[in-house]
Amino acid sequence: MSQTQIQPPVLDAKRIAEILPHRYPFLLVDRIVHIDLEGGKIIGQKNVTMNEHFFSGHFPGAPIMPGVLILEALAQTGGILVHQKLQTDKIAVLLTVNNAKFRRPVLPGDVLFLHIEGQHVSFKGGKVAAKAIVNEQVVVEAEIGFALIDRGMV
Repeated sequence: MSQTQIQPPVLDAKRIAEILPHRYPFLLVDRIVHIDLEGGKIIGQKNVTMNEHFFSGHFPGAPIMPGVLILEALAQTGGILVHQKLQTDKIAVLLTVNNAKFRRPVLPGDVLFLHIEGQHVSFKGGKVAAKAIVNEQVVVEAEIGFALIDRGMV
């Protein structure tokens, strides 16, 4: 089975909410479908529905998911990878976004697969390569940098 096809979760929404401090409407990862801690890779899933709060104001009549929210979903997936890999209670916060490319719009009904590969991960922070994929096509890619902060700071 392709890793962009719907699979049973490795981490479900409840476990993700225990790791990330985000809550509705900003928790943008529904499940984790693959983790390879030794290889530093993770794949998250976001089901994009017409019920998303942002569709009421982002191009009404021709709704598309805001690119910045796709980047946030990728960053959150990277935060889960860091948490699982380092087994730390620190939280990854967005530091940089470089070389972002938006290849095609994400529409209601799409299933985003959030592919993250750690390039550098330490207890201070790091950088990941990120790709969002819909129907086997890359829709967004970027390099995302993060810092790790104490959970009590958020």
